Amino acid sequence: MERRKIHRFNTIGEFHRMSGLPKPEHPLVSLVDYGLVTYQTDEKEMTWIQEFYSIGLKRYMPKGKLRYGQQSYDFDEGLLSFIAPGQVMQLELDEPEVKPTGWLLLIHPDFLWKTSLAKNIRQYDFFGYAVNEALFLSEKEEIIVTDIMKSIQREYTANIDKFSQNIIIAQIELLLNYCERFYQRQFITRKKNSHQILERLETILEQYFNEDNLVAKGLPTAQNIASSLNVSPNYLGSLLKALTGQTTQQHIHNKLIEKAKERLSTTNLSVSEIAYELGFEHPQSFSKLFKTKTNISPLEFRQSFN
Repeated sequence: MERRKIHRFNTIGEFHRMSGLPKPEHPLVSLVDYGLVTYQTDEKEMTWIQEFYSIGLKRYMPKGKLRYGQQSYDFDEGLLSFIAPGQVMQLELDEPEVKPTGWLLLIHPDFLWKTSLAKNIRQYDFFGYAVNEALFLSEKEEIIVTDIMKSIQREYTANIDKFSQNIIIAQIELLLNYCERFYQRQFITRKKNSHQILERLETILEQYFNEDNLVAKGLPTAQNIASSLNVSPNYLGSLLKALTGQTTQQHIHNKLIEKAKERLSTTNLSVSEIAYELGFEHPQSFSKLFKTKTNISPLEFRQSFN
């Protein structure tokens, strides 16, 4: 089997060359008109790893062409996606009937060096989301994002002085903070999709704790659950936090305690047997978690039914 070539873009300039674009006006920050991108390759499918951040606002991209995630999505609205350094991308390069449009903001980590954003940018969870969990923008939100991106472009194309970097950093932070606000809105307004994920989460946890031999499998992790839901752990955590105020781990523990209470009140199994059934290798760990969650021990809970 022929090994797929993986392109690696260490600099924004290398990405510009592969995209058929002129040399970037700034080596570490660039706003790309997505409609001008023409990938310089004969490959039908291109795979690449980039060593810089990109924030992409796209419209009219053919469904299923960009593979970074597992669900299909439409482009009737502006769609914003976030890529962090080191992530692998795949793109089918068949000529689409309608050429994609939009903007691509590229930011090299070197530009953030010695600024607070260098450390804080990874705290924006959406850089760990996949395209299928991208941010859908209203028309008003799209205008806000586009205006900030163009402000960044105007600043780096002007005469660079000692204030330029701080101004651009402030604009990037403003953009990221708006995006955080818009994501919180999306979790609430796209209720059907969000609630479907919650329903599937409940089903997955129910099935998991009803299976046999959980001690061999161990307790489910946030990574396991997110994988079963075809979303990233960061996205699932953010969605649950916005809708329920709880983390994925808290949801797992809540379901576990629910099943434990059910067994304690309806069976004669010992606490140790129940702990093993629920995937605990050490009964003491189960008892400690139960008491942390309920303020009473498993035995005290059982005794309350007698």
